[in-house]
Amino acid sequence: MSAPEVWSDRTRSREMGRAVGEQKRWLEGWRDLQREMDDLTTLVELAAEGDEGESIVEEIREHVGRMEKRLEEKRVESLMSGEDDPRDTFLEIHAGAGGTDSQDWAQMLLRMYTKWADRSGFTYEVVDLEPGQEAGVKSVSLDIRGAYAYGLLRVESGVHRLVRHSPFDAAHRRHTSFASVFAYAQVDEVPEIEVKESDLRIDTYRASGAGGQHVNKTDSAVRITHLPTGITVQCQTDRSQHRNRDTAMKILRARLYDHWKRQQAEKMQAVEDQKLEIAWSSQIRSYVFHPYSLVKDHRTQVETGNVQAVMDGGIDDFIAAALKVKGGK
Repeated sequence: MSAPEVWSDRTRSREMGRAVGEQKRWLEGWRDLQREMDDLTTLVELAAEGDEGESIVEEIREHVGRMEKRLEEKRVESLMSGEDDPRDTFLEIHAGAGGTDSQDWAQMLLRMYTKWADRSGFTYEVVDLEPGQEAGVKSVSLDIRGAYAYGLLRVESGVHRLVRHSPFDAAHRRHTSFASVFAYAQVDEVPEIEVKESDLRIDTYRASGAGGQHVNKTDSAVRITHLPTGITVQCQTDRSQHRNRDTAMKILRARLYDHWKRQQAEKMQAVEDQKLEIAWSSQIRSYVFHPYSLVKDHRTQVETGNVQAVMDGGIDDFIAAALKVKGGK
């Protein structure tokens, strides 16, 4: 890191700094576990002397519980060996087949992932949201930041199916709804791809949806189309057109990087062509509210009857199981 040539290349120095920071974080995590183990050893020795009573036994239980949780976190991290896994992520949710019910389902998934982010210590921001016609959202993009945000959420990419009695059906019949989720690694620069201004079509327009009376007064929303690939991104959440443009460019770089990785893996179709139909054939997980309660992941067979806990962000077991299957891929 001390070599002058490293710092003359901003992209390389940024990547090396990120890698060094990740190694330090990993090492500090194991040092914390070692300290916990030392404290636990001391407590066990005190308990063996028999002078502290039941209180020390309870303290030992608490220490063991904390250590089990941290070891599980480290075990999950060890399953993420991809070079992009430590990165932040953009998470997109799109309503699929099912009309208003699917748009409502997309909003329910938005709540689930933001609840999960809160529980996991990640920060997040909604960078684009297209509201549904009657309820819910047609699509939404989240900027989620934190160690291994992409590594964890990449296994959530796919179609999520909901079965419930529809609140939008006067007869209250059972409906099946679909929504798709896609995670993209955030990158500062796209390797092997030069993003030329001449390759971009930038459109501005008036922001729509719930943004307050001020957000709709000017053409602050920005849509950027990368002409060579046809990839289109947009941002409308800020009053400043300049900040919306910067955010849209960040999303575009992430999408282009994902596109480039797919090409390197000999999947030559553009990202939009890679997406499976948002319907029965491509679902990765089902959420059944009626006639019984069940959430089941079709890739791993992990399931739970506590639907509410899942919708409140309790998806760690599904993520861990999927990582075991996919590993660093």
